Amino acid sequence: MSKYKLKCITCEKIYEPDEVEYTCPACGNRMGTLEVIYDYEDIKINREEFSKYESIWQFEKILPIEKDSYRTLLHVGGTPLYDVPKLSEELGLKQLIIKYDGTNPTASYKDRASAIAITKAYEKGYDTIYCASTGNAASSLAGLTAPTKLKTFIFLPASAPIAKISQLFIYGANVIPIDGSYDEAFDISMQIGEEKGWYCRNSAINPYLLEGKKTGALEIAVQNSWNIPDYVLVSVGDGTVISSFYKGFYDFYKLGLIDKIPKIIGVQAEGAAAIKRVYDKGEPFLPDDIETHTIADSISVGKPRDIIKACKYVKASGGYFISVSDKEILNAIYELSLKTGIFGEPAGAAAYAGLKKISGKLKGYKVAIVITGNGLKDVKAIENFVKLKKVKPEINAVREVIEEYEN
Repeated sequence: MSKYKLKCITCEKIYEPDEVEYTCPACGNRMGTLEVIYDYEDIKINREEFSKYESIWQFEKILPIEKDSYRTLLHVGGTPLYDVPKLSEELGLKQLIIKYDGTNPTASYKDRASAIAITKAYEKGYDTIYCASTGNAASSLAGLTAPTKLKTFIFLPASAPIAKISQLFIYGANVIPIDGSYDEAFDISMQIGEEKGWYCRNSAINPYLLEGKKTGALEIAVQNSWNIPDYVLVSVGDGTVISSFYKGFYDFYKLGLIDKIPKIIGVQAEGAAAIKRVYDKGEPFLPDDIETHTIADSISVGKPRDIIKACKYVKASGGYFISVSDKEILNAIYELSLKTGIFGEPAGAAAYAGLKKISGKLKGYKVAIVITGNGLKDVKAIENFVKLKKVKPEINAVREVIEEYEN
């Protein structure tokens, strides 16, 4: 008997894990994304079982995996949580903590989801796994499958940042660069994957990805000594990451390990705010797709697949969605780096841009922000900050430059 079941986010029908692979047959791929649900009374767990910087596998009791199945060679999760009192005071907050997932093996939050997807592929007997991605999920899947027997196919827009594309080739993945958008790459991948009988590591379609991503929320609770923030701000593209933060805190709440769930605030780029638009219209939440334009490629999603779950979970938390401009995102990258030393890629720094925008409303509260990816993933975005003026190899010329800096 399985320790979990699958529940449709729309019709709420409950399935056994072996009844359905990906989404609810009755509601379809967009409206029928599935939740992993547990019988919390059957789970025996306590705070003392967890360590601050262990990998995601320490949460095995509340992950939808078998006891002795495959675990990643590389250390996924256990990423730093930084308390930044100086910046907190500057913004008028009671506490500001920053969850930085740029230290994961392939430098992004997506490693958490890929780790679970790979385990499930092994459990289910697949030999090939695929995904569509703007770059981070792709490099994550490629990197974590590299030491395994799994063959990996990656579909991504050819316009993805070269740093992310380079990771795919160095990890030996089979790369299909689509001359189009992420949403086009996603739809093509689904058709090919179904034809070939490959295992799908696509956001929202595979219900187990969210369970991997929820470990970020679990780690915030553990690493902050069970002192739960009032608000959590996270960038939003497809909707799975933000949904996972609610789910993680919800699981711990239902298990009696924490006494509240933070309000979850989703931050979208103004040119890619598809989920915010749907959320602001109110229930019933129905997909309303858009064309996207933003420097934050990792959240440049016009046809978000986990939109229903994202809207319902954010509402359940008492949170909401905001949007920020590309200029605000770029300024956030620079300011966050300058004030904390944390260098986030555009999508990651969007969370800090969102905090800056609404910090006046959050004064006196405990706030967490999530930086989902390392800035080295997309250095082209910050090239305007680079002022490289060559200096003659002469001592006096060097002294002049130093004097300019000092003055």
